[in-house]
Amino acid sequence: MKNTFFIAMAMCGLLFFSCKENKEDKDVAQVETLQSTEFDYNVEQFSDIKVLRYQIPGWEKLTLKEQKLVYYLTQAGLAGRDIMWDQNYRYNLTIRKALENVYTNYEGDKTTEDWKNFETYLKRVWFSNGIHHHYSNDKMKPDFSSDYLKQLLTDTNTTLEGEAFDVLFNDKDSKKVNQAKGVDNVLESAVNFYGPDVTNKDVENFYSKKNSPDPKKPLSYGLNSQLVKENGVLTERVYKSGGLYGAAIDKIIEWLEKAQGAAENQAQGDALGLLIQYYKTGDLQTWDDYNVAWTGATAGNIDYINSFIEVYNDPLGYRGSYESVIQINDFDMSEKMAVLSENAQWFEDNSPLMPEHKKKNVVGVTYKVVNVAGEAGDSSPSTPIGVNLPNANWIRASVGSKSVSLGNIIEAYNNAGNTGRLKEFVNDPEEEELEEKYGQVADKLHTALHEVIGHASGQLNPGVGETKETLKNYASTLEEGRADLVGLYYLYNPKLQELGLVDDWKKVGMAAYDGYIRNGLMTQLIRLNIGDDVEEAHMRNRQWVSAWVYEHGKKDNVIEKITRDGKTYYNINDYEKLHDLFGQLLRETQRIKSEGDYAAVEHLVETYGVKVDQNLHKEILERNKQFTSPPYSGFVNPVLVPKMDDNNEIESFTIEQPKTFAEQMMFYSKNYSNLPAVN
Repeated sequence: MKNTFFIAMAMCGLLFFSCKENKEDKDVAQVETLQSTEFDYNVEQFSDIKVLRYQIPGWEKLTLKEQKLVYYLTQAGLAGRDIMWDQNYRYNLTIRKALENVYTNYEGDKTTEDWKNFETYLKRVWFSNGIHHHYSNDKMKPDFSSDYLKQLLTDTNTTLEGEAFDVLFNDKDSKKVNQAKGVDNVLESAVNFYGPDVTNKDVENFYSKKNSPDPKKPLSYGLNSQLVKENGVLTERVYKSGGLYGAAIDKIIEWLEKAQGAAENQAQGDALGLLIQYYKTGDLQTWDDYNVAWTGATAGNIDYINSFIEVYNDPLGYRGSYESVIQINDFDMSEKMAVLSENAQWFEDNSPLMPEHKKKNVVGVTYKVVNVAGEAGDSSPSTPIGVNLPNANWIRASVGSKSVSLGNIIEAYNNAGNTGRLKEFVNDPEEEELEEKYGQVADKLHTALHEVIGHASGQLNPGVGETKETLKNYASTLEEGRADLVGLYYLYNPKLQELGLVDDWKKVGMAAYDGYIRNGLMTQLIRLNIGDDVEEAHMRNRQWVSAWVYEHGKKDNVIEKITRDGKTYYNINDYEKLHDLFGQLLRETQRIKSEGDYAAVEHLVETYGVKVDQNLHKEILERNKQFTSPPYSGFVNPVLVPKMDDNNEIESFTIEQPKTFAEQMMFYSKNYSNLPAVN
């Protein structure tokens, strides 16, 4: 019965540290799932993208006041949509406005390959919130000529010129985020968090002079600003009302004030009040005060994420990308999963960490399954499948954190149909059977353990600075790998069965290990082009974790590399020893974080997580050609439409589903374009 529950959960729920764990971060070789006949989850497919839609379970059970709260929070999120575009690249808004004007007004021949390629390129730009790929960070080149675009611009009386035009076709600003070793990561990254002449050294020197009023509660310097040089002097342009992005932020504030008026309880209302104050002032102490209040506001049916939060798009991990996720609690499933939170101290006490790196009192880890009602910014169209916040280590240690699984998002993924790459990449029928029977349960549990236990685990040594300062450009991948390792270590443990989470802990653990190694060493390579290094933080962590245990288990043949009929497979021969290797690596990654050992993290990531075996990569790509399903998915959002009474007050809502991706993107541009092209 309990196992049946988890299989059902896997069909409608999975699982963000600065943890933004995406569907693309999970094993791409998944078993096929049944297509729902009652709701069409599929919208359209283009390039390497599949666009889906999702439902909002539980909406009808909310009171009108709660529905208004959801609506106001959703509108607040969308009001800041343009911020993410400008953060991603300084010319994104200029380019988007021009391309959309062409799309709307062109009356020429729309049957040509050039026009079809133009439409596809625009959809790719929409999906990535800019001209750089949402996952690889590579600049996306159009499959049409500059001459064709010039003709479209002329025909529609549209202006796009200078660098904003040229960059579409040249090699400048080729990487949104460049994490390569041996280069100036800030200077070589196109992301608009820094002026084009700001360097790594500039950033490090600027923030080395910042001292928090309370060293034990370090402020998140850089989180809500752009760092530029004005007359040769470094200065921050702060995101706030009256500051950078002020026009959009004022709209966000208007909707948040409406949301505060519809708050479910005092704690929720107080947190919203602090968020409003933060947007008005840009004060980082207010940001911390807000996060403390938000973390403690756990009652009610509605929760949300809104502001500048995740730092993955900053090569040095300082600056937060704008995002919003609005959530409706699924209390029944949350209650069943609360067992992990309740036993967080047991997991910490029994981990393989050095004693001095273990927390004596793991506090306030709340875990809920929620249903998304709307997303914006960095969370849309490519959405996380789970969230763990806040990110400040001191708040996690003293107050706690919130972990949520985005249930209806995973439901949509699982019911949109997959292509079944599994058979191609498993080594034998036993591995395939384990994946089919236990893979989704294992995947769900790994996500939950990663979020609830992993990111809450461990502590920094006294006097060691924040991880973004000590581990620099390797901080994100180290943290994600560390949390992955916590999950992997405990997935192969009878405690899960003792807690009633699985019926057969050993087989669930075996399936989890098979899937992780298969993905880390092989199947995730389908997302890279030949010759590319691994740069995305999650891809790096899965590779360095997998490659490290493979290399260190060679003498005992723990993981065997097999070549059969010209194809490569990896077979785990000893799950017990692999479990021990995961524990050893977990102990070392926590030591690196606790001590701020930059040399060690650089060696770990560069040795095991960056370079790709080119022959294996070519083979994987060739084997993958038979599968037509794109490797990346994302979503349009349901549209909440208020119905007004005679007094112009909201009396009810309807939920409308966009018919096409373009329909929603043009609707957003018409209704939520709150920033000028140049900011």
